[in-house]
This record gives sequence, C-alpha cells and structure tokens, in this order.
Amino acid sequence: MGFSVSSKIKLNMPVVKQLDKAKQQALEQTGDALLTQVKNTQVMPFDTGNLQNENTFVDYTQIRNGTVKIVSSTPYARRLYFHPEYNFSREENIAAGGKWLTPWLEGGTRHNFCSRAFVRLYRKEAGL
Repeated sequence: MGFSVSSKIKLNMPVVKQLDKAKQQALEQTGDALLTQVKNTQVMPFDTGNLQNENTFVDYTQIRNGTVKIVSSTPYARRLYFHPEYNFSREENIAAGGKWLTPWLEGGTRHNFCSRAFVRLYRKEAGL
C-alpha cells in the first residue's frame, strides 16, 4: 500500500531579501554591541587609549558570509592578550588584563550575550 504526495512551494522573494538584509543589519549591530560592551566593562589594557579606542574595531568584510570580527590592529595586542600574567595598570580600566574577551566566549560568564543580542536585533530589524 503506497501513496504519493506532491507539493508546490512559491517563495515570496521580496520578503526573503528583506529578511536577509535584516540578518546582516542585526549581525553588524551585534558586533558593535559586543565591542561597546567590552569597552564599557573596562577589561582591555589601557595606557594611552590607542589599543581600545583607535585600533580595535569591528571588521564587516565577511558579513555576507555571516561573520563579523573584533580586530585589534596593533602589533602588541596579541602579546598583551595572551599574557595575562603581566602587571596591567588599572588606573584607567579597572578590570584590565589579558584574555579580555574570555567572558564572552563559550563557557564564560557572558557567553550568551551575542546570541541574545542578535535575536533581539534581528526581530527589531525584520519587524517580527
């Protein structure tokens, strides 16, 4: 005893494009929100402000592939990040230290921040 089922699907392409645009806008805003939160929690080493303010930014070049990156473009950023044993000054940023993104990574205290922010922003941008 067999049966056959067929269906026809017609996509509403303007709505699909609108949702794709909303996805990219929400991802961009999520990257900006993460960078803002990192700066506001004062976890990055701060001497003159170059690393935190001028040389750390959100890279949107791969946003079409669903990726944004927080980039620090100074030659010393890697050394500072991977050496939390350094004696970081805490005059400007009270929680300054190495591995400053750890709270936002998997297993960190703020690991849900990006996914929650993206969902909230996507709903807003898509009008859902």
